[in-house]
Amino acid sequence: MTPERAELIAIQALGWLAGNDDLGPAFLGQTGARAEDLRARAADPAFLASVLEYLTMDDQWIIAFCDDHGLGYDLPLRARYALPGAEQINWT
Repeated sequence: MTPERAELIAIQALGWLAGNDDLGPAFLGQTGARAEDLRARAADPAFLASVLEYLTMDDQWIIAFCDDHGLGYDLPLRARYALPGAEQINWT
């Protein structure tokens, strides 16, 4: 997946989270972001990575997001790995 495609998916996820009455405030609380930061940081790949990191914490969130946007369930995690901060870790 290209970084551009990953960013597009993350922006969709950001909008989806922001529009969710339960998850939006929880995301803001956990990331320390303010509502006004969302628009300003929407072009920051590291912030977008945090959006996908949050979304991929729960399978039901992934399913709901992907169903709402007509995406395959694997795409949020694949997008996360295409953005900064998800470099491959070799444990051996």
